[in-house]
Amino acid sequence: MARDYAESAEWFLRESENALNAGRSAVCVRRSQEALELAAKAALRRLGIEYPHEHDVSEAIEASAERLPDSLRARIEEIKATLQELAKVRGPAFYGYEAEGIPASQAFTREYAYEILRRVRSLVELCVKFARE
Repeated sequence: MARDYAESAEWFLRESENALNAGRSAVCVRRSQEALELAAKAALRRLGIEYPHEHDVSEAIEASAERLPDSLRARIEEIKATLQELAKVRGPAFYGYEAEGIPASQAFTREYAYEILRRVRSLVELCVKFARE
């Protein structure tokens, strides 16, 4: 299961990169969220931990920090914060801000999407590496 999640996380990361290159910032943010969520769940599965069936698994990751390798433990606060941030914008990245009339295509700047992708890429790589060990 962990390896399958890791493979999907890498797939979503590539989709995120492609979306950014195509000028689709919201899709980049959404796929980045999915990539990190699955990568974190892969790490939890690798530990044999049943994660919560929700998009934000930051609490489970933090609770498992002592069992994670040093490479992940050293960045646990960044992982947690990024998971939380992306869980909050997951819906708007898909639907936009409907009450305000802002479609997803206008909800996120290229700069924000680029920064999210930069952060997520390194975190996904760490989680995937651990999941495959």
